Amino acid sequence: MTAVILDSTADKVPNPEIFYPSSDGESVAESYDHSYAISTTLEMLLAHLKGQQATVLADRFLYYVQEFPRLRVAPDVMVIFGVELGGRDSYKIWEEGHVPSVIFEITSLETRSKDDDEKKDVYQSLGVTEYWQFDPLGEWITEKLRGFRLQGDEEPVYVLIKNDYSEVLQLQLVVKDKIIAFYQLDNGVKLLPLEELHLALEQQIQQTKAKTQRADREAQRARDLEAQIATYQQRLGELPPDLPNLIE
Repeated sequence: MTAVILDSTADKVPNPEIFYPSSDGESVAESYDHSYAISTTLEMLLAHLKGQQATVLADRFLYYVQEFPRLRVAPDVMVIFGVELGGRDSYKIWEEGHVPSVIFEITSLETRSKDDDEKKDVYQSLGVTEYWQFDPLGEWITEKLRGFRLQGDEEPVYVLIKNDYSEVLQLQLVVKDKIIAFYQLDNGVKLLPLEELHLALEQQIQQTKAKTQRADREAQRARDLEAQIATYQQRLGELPPDLPNLIE
């Protein structure tokens, strides 16, 4: 599932004079739609991988050659297996020992050249198993979503994924307006972004309140009937044995 880096740089003693920035001062995403697609993808994948030995990072520098801080990319979302849980300011492959297994780029016409050429070549050479491009505005990818998976033994290359499902994540990917929807392959359950989770929770709360109110009304009706029966008994004595039970 993950490729382990067997690079000679892995045994080097870190040089304290070399600085690896965690930010370049540029904006994270070029529009709200792109930013929202990144955040929802991050949220859903974090929830999906909870309990697994994996982490999901968004808009973090990925450094892939020790002592060469300029050799870096900044994937919009990357999933790494076999590493300690939690976030990082940046990700250095030689320190962690694992390359990302899946990378998502939320692409646009402006970033097309970098996403479809430069970054794609880097991810392929690093051994990133799956690379997904999502164009929320449909500026250059008509179908909005496009995925690639490494194939081949000696020199693996990216091959187009035709059914839009991730073998690594065991998820079906579906375009829903301007975000990617994820469905678990084993049961078809949809992963919900935070906004939809809040909506589902609110609906559950309202349904619970409605059930409670109905139960309260039924309980009050039973108490009223009992009070009426008690009044009847006080005035007229015991009820006839064949009188229907009105409380049930």
